[in-house]
Amino acid sequence: MIIAAARRLYGKNYGSMVLELNASDDRGIDVVRNQIKEFAGTKKLFSCGVKLIILDEADSMTNDAQFSLRRVIEKYTKNARFCLICNYVSKIIPALQSRCTRFRFAPLHESQVSERVKHIAELENLKMTDDGFKAVLRLGAGDMRRILNILQATSMAHDVVNEANVYLCTGNPLPADIAALTHWLFTERFADAVRKCAEMQTRKGYATSDILQDVYRYTAELELPPSCRMYLFDELAQLEHRLASGTTEELQLAALVAVFAIAREQMGDALAAISAAA
Repeated sequence: MIIAAARRLYGKNYGSMVLELNASDDRGIDVVRNQIKEFAGTKKLFSCGVKLIILDEADSMTNDAQFSLRRVIEKYTKNARFCLICNYVSKIIPALQSRCTRFRFAPLHESQVSERVKHIAELENLKMTDDGFKAVLRLGAGDMRRILNILQATSMAHDVVNEANVYLCTGNPLPADIAALTHWLFTERFADAVRKCAEMQTRKGYATSDILQDVYRYTAELELPPSCRMYLFDELAQLEHRLASGTTEELQLAALVAVFAIAREQMGDALAAISAAA
């Protein structure tokens, strides 16, 4: 969006008035001291406008580079403006945050992207089914760039964009597989559930982290007692944290089965009735 606005503002002078550095560029302290400082410190003849410097994924910059950037911003504020784009604002040093106006962009609502996706599919002559369309929106999670990447990858790999092909292309677990897996977690004995879940994971090539996220979404839609819901969500969060810390996937998959087994014992008949619906 900022690039589109910059092209509208600067027009034919975009190339000389805008410096864009993205994740593929080296943005260490030397780049800040040399390239950015040199660009911000020079003024164009016969031009009274300010330059624009865009730093994409600024949260990946080192602290030294960010402190150096702070001094550049202070020194050249008269003839340059800076746009820092990041995923995690907590990774931007406070000194930089205090010198910027923060804009938070929420994921796009499904109604905002659905018509655009249909328009693109029509222009590209893509064969897309209703379940494939819903799968693209579901996996895109409001990120238009991700949605278009999924749509493009699926259409290039398969003749038809349907639900099965979308999930096959992205590697995410199919909703039917998650429903079956959750049913095993609620009903099967511990050893049998571990075996079935491990067999599905090996056969389909699913990542344990993806299974955890989809089991959470599926479980969140079930009518569970509040105490059971709180216990399961707390344990699922801890499992995800341990996975992110580098523990083995096989161990955490078994721990996932154990979490549901303990919840089943605690809830007794109440959870047994709910498991039938799952």
